[in-house]
Amino acid sequence: MSPRFDEPCLTRPAQQVLAEHAVEVPDTRPLPDLSDPDALPVTHPVDEPMIEVSHERIILLHNYRKAGWVHTLEGCWLRRSVADLLTGVADSLPDRWGLAVFDAWRPLELQVELYEAALTDPTVPTGLFAEPDPEPSRPPPHLSGGAVDLTLTHDGVALAPGTGFDDMTPLAGASALEDVPGPDREMRRLLFWSMRNAGFVVFNGEWWHFEYGTRRWGAITGRQPIFGPAVPPA
Repeated sequence: MSPRFDEPCLTRPAQQVLAEHAVEVPDTRPLPDLSDPDALPVTHPVDEPMIEVSHERIILLHNYRKAGWVHTLEGCWLRRSVADLLTGVADSLPDRWGLAVFDAWRPLELQVELYEAALTDPTVPTGLFAEPDPEPSRPPPHLSGGAVDLTLTHDGVALAPGTGFDDMTPLAGASALEDVPGPDREMRRLLFWSMRNAGFVVFNGEWWHFEYGTRRWGAITGRQPIFGPAVPPA
């Protein structure tokens, strides 16, 4: 039997944590309309190395490894430029706030493992896990090294704004709480705009999933995708 997508739960409900410490989320503006156009093919990939994510304001949660998925690897890896942008996001956050990464680069074998498990799980909506296409011009986002799943932290506690990671309900949509005032909505807005200001785009089906240089990023921004499949770390 495959591990569960939503376990282990390594976050705490955001409203609960913020209420315990009388913390208010910084004011943020509403999310824009979020589209998810057809991804572009990668025609001129940039050969950029991957580096391991390491920063004092970024916690690495390693969800899939702790859950027991077979094809996970040690470490948390992203393309160098993407990792640099991510550390810039962490440094831009207000004092006591930071980031916690659920998942970043995935080998193709892990993408296959997750995709096949999703196909056989009736609770998983179609389209949430990218098809593990081996064609170099059509890499799934996480295989490219340009996608990262993450949340905000406060005083080192990873927060769940309305849902946890890999929640399969409609509430997991990035804009699902836009009409629901409260700290969960404000946290999603803070995460979105912090990442957007650095050049990332969000997958509207998952509030935690952001991309830079990928096929979806190219379609949303009107630019050519940067990254093909990433070479596994040595």
